[in-house]
Amino acid sequence: MKVSVDADVCYGSGECAFRAPAVFGFQDGYGFVLPGREEYGEEPGDGDELIRDIAERCPSQAIRINGRRVTD
Repeated sequence: MKVSVDADVCYGSGECAFRAPAVFGFQDGYGFVLPGREEYGEEPGDGDELIRDIAERCPSQAIRINGRRVTD
């Protein structure tokens, strides 16, 4: 799955970076996907459920998986 953060929507709660620091970072008040971590969860059980949970709980719904909000 491809993970991204919509910078136009993110309001900087930092929850993503707190819960998955190996995938997300936090800089200048906004979350972002760390370089090289955009493709995530390619193998079953390698954290894809955690990333989906983080995306669902993102207060601003800024995290996208395969270009879409998880709640869409």
